[in-house]
Amino acid sequence: MTEPVWITGVGLVSSLGEGPEPHLAALDAPGARPVVDEEGFAPFPVHPMPALELDRQIPKRGDQRQMEPWQRLGTYAAGLAIDDAGARGLVADMHLVVAAGGGERDTALDEAVVSELAALPPERAGPLLNERLASGLRPTLFLAQLSNLMAGNISIVHGVTGSSRTLMGEEVAAADAVRIASARLAEGRGGIALVGGAYVAGRWDMLLIYALGGLLRRGRWAPMAERGGEADGGGVVLGSVGAFLVLETRSHAQARGARGLAELAAVATGSAARSGEDTARASAAALVGNMRSLLRPGYAVLSGASGVPEPTEDEAGFLAELRDAGPAQGPVRRTADMMGHSVEAAFPANLALGALALARPEAPPQALVTGFGAWRGEALALLEPVREGRR
Repeated sequence: MTEPVWITGVGLVSSLGEGPEPHLAALDAPGARPVVDEEGFAPFPVHPMPALELDRQIPKRGDQRQMEPWQRLGTYAAGLAIDDAGARGLVADMHLVVAAGGGERDTALDEAVVSELAALPPERAGPLLNERLASGLRPTLFLAQLSNLMAGNISIVHGVTGSSRTLMGEEVAAADAVRIASARLAEGRGGIALVGGAYVAGRWDMLLIYALGGLLRRGRWAPMAERGGEADGGGVVLGSVGAFLVLETRSHAQARGARGLAELAAVATGSAARSGEDTARASAAALVGNMRSLLRPGYAVLSGASGVPEPTEDEAGFLAELRDAGPAQGPVRRTADMMGHSVEAAFPANLALGALALARPEAPPQALVTGFGAWRGEALALLEPVREGRR
């Protein structure tokens, strides 16, 4: 990076609530039971959406109605980040990078079509499926499912009209969104950017996909350390999270008198094949690279482990190697125990937590943020406290 990049605004919403207070309180109380819904989507526990006063960030009811829940959550969190940075007057020049999934399905239509097909022989099922989908999927519904609609809604509702990019690819999309946004700022291609994502856990379409992949925990919630593997169906408890960050170059922030929450000292992403020697642990070890020389004794770790047994074990092994070979590690917090694994929102959410922690008087010297995707995608970021006079 040629110029330091600061985090100057954080918008964070999860089952814990919205804003810094409930999330910092959860960081300070390891072992406390989080907010979990164990009945609504049984046998899969989820961390639900909190109640939001949408009018505060999405004032037009028409805008609220045309968005799906994940778009409303992301647009709301984006507004919180802009307000936290005091950047409402800068949205016309603000670049936007969003990590998004594939939109939500019309589950009522899906259920009706599947019920109708179940009674038909295979030779009749295919033509009927095409007919029902052609007549049931309205063009407006199809458009509402596009991944870049979150970025579009953020632009419409909040007036963010700089360049816009939407990345797909589950957890690594979010990490790449942060990496790309910070790199563009550091290279002088802009002074301010908004970056983040959102995920809603209470979706049968996604729950069934992850369950079929053997990833989801079944039954009662338990901390990640107490979850079984395949015997419980998997180790993931999904969480509803919206997380956005305002990133600024140091010179841009100082010119307008903005305070920095944390400095993004380094960010790196990878995507191991997770077979043979190309493991998530090896990928993270390669990514840490020059970050290793930057680590100071007592650095905190915000773990992005999902709960899937193999990558979670790989992350634990990587952190143990890092601790044994370098300066003393401070506390390690697995944030998925607090608010669930939130896929595209997980990495920016952990960066938000790290920035909030470093902005406090009793802050650790640094925060290392990890990302180990459920299926693929590894990421590391190093946050440092802002030092105003540093050049």
